[in-house]
Amino acid sequence: MNAGYNPDFNPTGLEGGVDTNDIPWMTLPQAPGMAIKPLRASSESGMFSAVIQVKGGTELKNLVYLGAMDMLVLSGTLSYPEGPMAGTLEPGTWGYIPANAKVDRFIATEDVEFLGNFYGAVAFLNENGGVFSILTALDLMAAAREQGVTLVPNTLAECMQERPPAYQGQAEPLAIAGTDTKALVSEAENIADVGRSVHPHFVDTRAIPWIENPSVPDMGLKVLRVSEETGITSLIVRHNGVAGPHYHLGAADFMVLNGRIGYRAGPPEGYGPGVWFYEPAGARHEETQRVSDEDLIYTANVYGPLQFDEGQGTPIVAVQSWMQYKEMAVAAGVDLVHNTFEGDSSLLAWAPIGIAASE
Repeated sequence: MNAGYNPDFNPTGLEGGVDTNDIPWMTLPQAPGMAIKPLRASSESGMFSAVIQVKGGTELKNLVYLGAMDMLVLSGTLSYPEGPMAGTLEPGTWGYIPANAKVDRFIATEDVEFLGNFYGAVAFLNENGGVFSILTALDLMAAAREQGVTLVPNTLAECMQERPPAYQGQAEPLAIAGTDTKALVSEAENIADVGRSVHPHFVDTRAIPWIENPSVPDMGLKVLRVSEETGITSLIVRHNGVAGPHYHLGAADFMVLNGRIGYRAGPPEGYGPGVWFYEPAGARHEETQRVSDEDLIYTANVYGPLQFDEGQGTPIVAVQSWMQYKEMAVAAGVDLVHNTFEGDSSLLAWAPIGIAASE
């Protein structure tokens, strides 16, 4: 416990990402027709992350999100028929559901898989409006423990614990495994009605332009969400350059969609599509870069500022927070609009139907 802060972030045990293609689907008694691949669960905050699978034809009713949730559809199609978030979510659609939002129903029109980050529990209501079940971080912990799957560590201290034995069961790859996953977020040409937006809660990421920063060559960002209350920022990152020395003053998570990323404590060939990472608050990286010729593209939720320097013990040269991400989006002409729920301070990317992003 005396190693709670490790300024060099030089773990001796459990660190790195979870390859979602290597772990099994686990059914949810709370939601027939739904299964999960648990990735992270926090007993401190109640936040949890998972890849969710919903079988085609499944209709789930009367859900209340006790914490906010963001998602990226990886394969298949979901439909929200009614309410303020009505719409159709196809592969590449990113979505945001605020805390305390009630979803009357959603339908998987075909088998669907999506990455979901839940900032709190989800309650399932009966027809009379009472709570008959609830999905929490503890449920993910129990499911992972039963299957022998190791969740990613939540803190620097946990990263230095001994790594448990790897999952020994049958791997169940994602539906997108081995496909052109870059097309999820990057290919906008010759697509009819790109955008699919009638409100800001669901947006086709292909319609959001890449923001280039001349001071950071070979890096591009799609800004999807900026919270003016919490400072949380959701992004798609195209990372073909080198990210210099930096601290994660707040945590971050990301999933590789295309290419391979070189990562300390990882294999020389790096990590590829389907690998999900969590960077605990305080983590330090001397260098992060791609290790293939393909575009390295990944999702990113950034829960606090990044602090850049020129090496261990050198002065701070830059701090990147939600304020800079918002400024970058505004300067690039990317529309960030308030969501439709009163009291939620999130600004969401807006891409009207018919507007395509140039590559």
